[in-house]
Amino acid sequence: MRITLVGSRHFGVTTLNMLRQHGVEIARVVVADAEDRLAAAATAAGIEVAVQVNPRLVVAAEIAERTDLIVTAHSHARISREALAAARLGGIGYHPSLLPRHRGIAAVEWTIKEGDPITGGTVYHLADRMDAGAIAAQEWCFVKKGETARELWERALAPLGQKLLAEVIDYAKVHDALPARPQDEQFATMAPSLPPH
Repeated sequence: MRITLVGSRHFGVTTLNMLRQHGVEIARVVVADAEDRLAAAATAAGIEVAVQVNPRLVVAAEIAERTDLIVTAHSHARISREALAAARLGGIGYHPSLLPRHRGIAAVEWTIKEGDPITGGTVYHLADRMDAGAIAAQEWCFVKKGETARELWERALAPLGQKLLAEVIDYAKVHDALPARPQDEQFATMAPSLPPH
């Protein structure tokens, strides 16, 4: 299984390490910023790095040839329809909420702001609409009283993301397909950026 990883920062690096332990071939790492720590980690591992021409969009030319699956990890860029078509199985990403709840860039912050007692993580199919693709894997967790968004992310949601991405990749290796169930639009809520306090 050949994977193109699109991502950034710490979660991108931990995803890179998880993939390397999962017996898949990482054909290329795509980053928005050449100085990002994911680019450094990929270079150190001898993996080809491509820097997006447009930091908001990944285009087909940036996806490695013969890619089976695109995996995004902390990427704020949209994966174009042509880029998804360049990968045999399309693409998956991790979203730190129980989709369709809290679609958007600030899902963990909105979980805290809304006082949700339970949240979770979702691996979903990348699609034209943000965070709206079919669900490949999902698992819930409790939110501790008084926990900040960062604490919740580090304690529960980031590790859950690694676990769920690994499960979906293992499934794809065995079945040569991705699990998929549509999101129920009636429960969709948005989680746009919040102003800093």
